[in-house]
Amino acid sequence: MRTAIKSVFTVLAISGAGAAQAFSIFVCEPEWGALVKALHPSAQVFSATTHLQDPHHIEARPSLIAQLRQADLAVCTGAGLEVGWLPMLQARSGNAKVQDGQPGMFYAAKFVKLIGQYEGVITPFSGDVHPEGNPHFHTDPRRLLQVALALRDRLIQLNPSEENSITAQHAQFSQALTDRLSGWEAKAARLKGKSVLTQHATFGYLWDWLSIKSIGDLEPKPGMPPTPKHLERLRAQMSQSTAQAIIIAQHHDKRPAQWLVQQQATGKTPLVILPATVPEVSSTVLLTWLDGLVVTLTQEIQ
Repeated sequence: MRTAIKSVFTVLAISGAGAAQAFSIFVCEPEWGALVKALHPSAQVFSATTHLQDPHHIEARPSLIAQLRQADLAVCTGAGLEVGWLPMLQARSGNAKVQDGQPGMFYAAKFVKLIGQYEGVITPFSGDVHPEGNPHFHTDPRRLLQVALALRDRLIQLNPSEENSITAQHAQFSQALTDRLSGWEAKAARLKGKSVLTQHATFGYLWDWLSIKSIGDLEPKPGMPPTPKHLERLRAQMSQSTAQAIIIAQHHDKRPAQWLVQQQATGKTPLVILPATVPEVSSTVLLTWLDGLVVTLTQEIQ
């Protein structure tokens, strides 16, 4: 009996040690968690945000501090997206691995060319502006391929024993994304030149990729909720120019966009609500999410 009990505790100890040694990765947004899982499926991933949250405005909760404290690697967007909360997490975590400048801190924005740089003078009233450029580049699969390559190298640097596996997983993911790219572009070809009203620059890179024109923003300033006065200006604009759709993200308040739809005399401009990022962290969800964006746009925009 004693021998059996001792064996059980031995197995539990070994199992616990294995769990403790799992490579732990903290991601600021779900898209990077999904990319990590595509490249390193055995990694333990924790996402600070969900697809229903605005990543600009996150509370630096004790639970997030605790997760970052345990991380071997942190993967975030950068370009000022998390400036309101990530530095506080880094400082309070006490984790030397995930401080800026260390190999354990990976900013995806450093590996892509950004669009939409803000060139004005930034004041407390400027809103969520980004001098480095629009940080929502994960909606462009071409840029995702660039980030995936850089992240592959960083994962291998920090976890060299997994080099063969990470290299193979990266090749598989990149090939799958590349194979679908031409199909998405062919399916969305008729959207080229179409005009939309949007909210924030959430899908700016999606419009750039598919050559869709954003002719107005529901936000009077980036990150500022739509105001009645601004919405009235947009209503007047819509009576003079044609928008094929009003498009917002799932985490945006639907009511301002719904009001605009209701003000149309013809009622032909649809309201399209898109997920701004993946709904879960898994190895295949990036492909299904991008596919869903293209399918929804081609179905809703006439």
